[in-house]
Amino acid sequence: MKTFIQSGKQLAIHDWQKENPLIIAGFTLREGGYSPMPFNSFNMGFHVNDNPRYVQKNRKSFAEEIQFPIQNWVGSRQVHGTNIVKVTKEDLGRGSLDFETAVPDADGMYTQEEDILLTSLYADCVPLYFYSSKNKLIGLAHAGWRGTVGKIGPKMIKQWCEKENADVKDIKTAIGPAIGECCYEVDEKVISEVRSALNKNEEPAVFTKNDNGKYQLNLQSLNEILFLQAGVLPENITISHNCTSCDNTVFFSHRKDNGKTGRMMSFIGRKGV
Repeated sequence: MKTFIQSGKQLAIHDWQKENPLIIAGFTLREGGYSPMPFNSFNMGFHVNDNPRYVQKNRKSFAEEIQFPIQNWVGSRQVHGTNIVKVTKEDLGRGSLDFETAVPDADGMYTQEEDILLTSLYADCVPLYFYSSKNKLIGLAHAGWRGTVGKIGPKMIKQWCEKENADVKDIKTAIGPAIGECCYEVDEKVISEVRSALNKNEEPAVFTKNDNGKYQLNLQSLNEILFLQAGVLPENITISHNCTSCDNTVFFSHRKDNGKTGRMMSFIGRKGV
C-alpha cells in the first residue's frame, strides 16, 4: 500500500517525489516549532489566535527545511466549500506570512506553473492532493465532510479534464492524514448527505451505526470511493491511514483538543530546473 513517509517535520508523498525529484508534497507534523500551548508547537495557522510571530517563525523554518522560499507560498481562506481557484505567479506570497492576503473563499487550488508552493490547513479534515506529470498540473483540496459530500475531489478532476485537457488516467491523487472512523462520530444529517454523494447502486461501506443512533464515518475511504467513481485508477491513489485524533501527540485535532489547537499544513509544489 502506497502511503506517506516521515521525513523531518513532515509526512512526504514519497512515491511522487521519487518519480519526479522536482515535486515536493506532504503534510506537516505537530512538533518541532515555536508556538506555545495550546498551539504547541509547529502550528501553521494564522487564524487560530496564536501569535502571528510564532506562526511566521514556524513557516520560515519549514521553508528552509524543504528549500522552498516563503515568498513563493500561496495559501487560501478555507470555508468548507467546493470552490477551486487556479493559481499563477501573480498570487505568489498570498497568505504566506499573514491571513489577510490569502486567496479568499477557496478550498481547492491548482497550478501549472513552477516554483509555486500551494498550501492548505488542517486539524481533522481530509487533505487531498492531485498531480499530473503529463500536464504539469499540481493541486490541493480541503475536504471536511461538507467538502467531501460536495465532491471537491471529483470536481478538481473534472476541472483538469475539461479546462486543462488532462486525461483522468494520468491523474494521481493522495488522501492525507485526517480524523479516522474510530474517532469521527456524526449524526443522521451527515450520513444522509454521504448516501446522496455515493452512487445509489453502491453499498456505502464507509460508516457504521452506533447504539446511540449516530454513526462512525470514514472520510478517507469516502474520498477514495469518490475518486474511483471519478475515474482515477486505483493504482494512482495514495492513502494515509493516520488518525489525527488518535495520534494527538503527532497531529493537531480539533475534536480531541476541544477546538483550541493549531493547524497542520498540506503542501505541494514543483520546483524549476
